[in-house]
Amino acid sequence: MNAPFSRRHFLRRVANGFAMLPFFDAFTRTGAIGRPTSGGDGACARHHAPRCKAVIFLYMDGGPSHVDTFDYKPRLQQDHGKPWTRERERTQFENNGATLGSPWKFRQHGQAGHWVSELFPFLAQSADRLCVIKSTVADFSEHTNANYFLHTGHGLQGRPSSGAWVGYGLGCDTKELPAFCVLGGGLIPPGGIDCIGNGFLPAHSQGSLFRMKGEPLANVTPKEPKDAQRRKLDLIDALDATMLRESNAHDAIESAIKNQELAFRMQSAVPGLFDLGDEPDWLQRRYGVDDAYEPTRTYARQCLIARRLVERGVRFVELLCPNTGHDRWDQHGNLRGGLTDNCRMVDRPIAALLEDLAARGMLDETLVVYAGEFGRTPFAQGSDGRDHNPFGFTTWMAGGGVRAGASYGATDEHGYKAVDRPFSIHDMHATMLHLLGIDHEKFTFRHGGRDIRLTDVYGKVPREILAAH
Repeated sequence: MNAPFSRRHFLRRVANGFAMLPFFDAFTRTGAIGRPTSGGDGACARHHAPRCKAVIFLYMDGGPSHVDTFDYKPRLQQDHGKPWTRERERTQFENNGATLGSPWKFRQHGQAGHWVSELFPFLAQSADRLCVIKSTVADFSEHTNANYFLHTGHGLQGRPSSGAWVGYGLGCDTKELPAFCVLGGGLIPPGGIDCIGNGFLPAHSQGSLFRMKGEPLANVTPKEPKDAQRRKLDLIDALDATMLRESNAHDAIESAIKNQELAFRMQSAVPGLFDLGDEPDWLQRRYGVDDAYEPTRTYARQCLIARRLVERGVRFVELLCPNTGHDRWDQHGNLRGGLTDNCRMVDRPIAALLEDLAARGMLDETLVVYAGEFGRTPFAQGSDGRDHNPFGFTTWMAGGGVRAGASYGATDEHGYKAVDRPFSIHDMHATMLHLLGIDHEKFTFRHGGRDIRLTDVYGKVPREILAAH
């Protein structure tokens, strides 16, 4: 009796085997097989009507001081210089001093009446566009673990970034660019590129890191005629397809095929994307592309390119911080100098980004998220710094289906801990997915014997911060 077919032989012979996979991908991208044209490998169809198409994540590396920027506390000012008498959680360095009031003045802005310090004069003019969340909490007080948690919903490396989840689930509205793009300003966060990695998701869903100086990507400028490149790529694809059939659809090979094809197409799209020559001079000035302060110029380019990426159909864009010469937003000392320079770096570009998106009718369909991995203590570290504080800090969102002008939650009278409607990082991720049309509880990936999701077993979407339909 002849031996039964092996699985490998069966797959080779039935329905033309894996040779049909490229055709299936081509048909699904054009919508010919009934899947959404924007669908990725995961969700394919959204769970409900989306409120936005894309996310721009303004990542404030190091943990901005909320009590010096968006969370005004009169009691903190009154107690400035007095001994801290309340119970105090352990801090990173444990050289804690007296109560430290903010050196900057606060004013209320817009009809919403948001309190904004003088460190953000440009952004204050867009106060009515902001949904300010003053009760954000995190699970970690050390940068590396806190960065993994902010980006992936898990405090250890190896999990997919939120951008990777979004790209995996929804794909991209253009075939010329990745779904998840990261604009590097010059600093890589503690935790490294695992913060923007794909973890256990398919390799092609990881963040693509672009540089602001020199070539945006290595080898993005063609070194030989396009037809010669195409012939080489066709040969490589044929060899990869053979290996793919032998390896039973191995992710690394499938992703290599997709990434090589994408890289080929990006050679045409990326140079024009990063050439701002078609942007009006007045708009570039509004962003701060010509600002006297170099970090502002860098961040201005990042914000302007973020808008151009979303305009072209990219699903998730993250902005990393430029180098101000200080230790990121991590002001353990020199609070006045460090925080002043960091705010100067981002204030004008972020305000211009919000104005530009609104003027183009894009803000309603683009969710802008501002967040660091934690906040800072209301008592001093030494005499002129603030230590890490994950127990209550400020983040904000704008556009994309959130309620403009809203204020959600609160910290105590000193700005130390969240006391009203704590908003976790899992809640942030759940809200981002919800606004994109994804139910975070239903969006899972099978790994290690269990169905894993970005929000683990946590996360809620506060209805109070959602705009009315």
